[in-house]
Amino acid sequence: MPLRGSSLVSLQNSPSPHPLLPSNSFKNVLSPGTLAPNRKKLSVSCRRSDYFDQQRFASPTPRDSSFASQPPGGPVQSSRVFVGYSIYKGKAALTVEPKAPEFTPLDSGAFKLSKEGFILLQFAPAAAARQYDWNRKQVFSLSVPEIGTLLALGGKDSCEFFHDPFKGRSEEGKIRKVFKAEPLPDGSGHFFNLSVQNRLLNVDESIYIPITKAEFAILNSAFNFILPYLLGWHAFANAIKPEDSIRSNNMTARSGAELEWGR
Repeated sequence: MPLRGSSLVSLQNSPSPHPLLPSNSFKNVLSPGTLAPNRKKLSVSCRRSDYFDQQRFASPTPRDSSFASQPPGGPVQSSRVFVGYSIYKGKAALTVEPKAPEFTPLDSGAFKLSKEGFILLQFAPAAAARQYDWNRKQVFSLSVPEIGTLLALGGKDSCEFFHDPFKGRSEEGKIRKVFKAEPLPDGSGHFFNLSVQNRLLNVDESIYIPITKAEFAILNSAFNFILPYLLGWHAFANAIKPEDSIRSNNMTARSGAELEWGR
């Protein structure tokens, strides 16, 4: 279960097991007439870590639910980062997690976005005081347009999304999911409700959880931040190189207006 709120991770350089002491830490006591021994000049060389260089590039791992640090066009790194935001209330709990987009490699060596990322909502009913039955959790995936609808939601506005995982197939209608966001009567926030009817598992579940204005503001801020990443635009931005723009400018001398109207 994701932890409440967000977590901060800090990286610090661990001290060297054999630190170098300054030259004045030792003093040679010489008797009169004693020649000082030859002193060797010590030098210390530091190798720059490539960790922080790697962190500048962030490309999602195809077909994976996490975001991994990856140079554009380079091999997938083994390090993965899982994040989420959780809200706990008396009758239910809600976790919100971003899921990375998927990319398809092309013959040219480039990558093309094949599937947009999404936000996964997980609702769990309460089993007891401060305990939640995650075995009965119900999930709902917010698409990019649905995220935009929530971002535009006013204090008195409501919205509703309907999902059928088997739409267009023979099993259509066997699983129905309806997500609703409605304003609270006192104006203090919104109600999130997920109703799931699963005929395959004989499940009929409806989970409500109140979302305060502060919690809704946190969700909106997180959604605004992650939205370009769900669209894959960060991978495009990270792949931009100065030499590419110079090469493009040399290939054509047409002005911006000609490029626009010449299409």
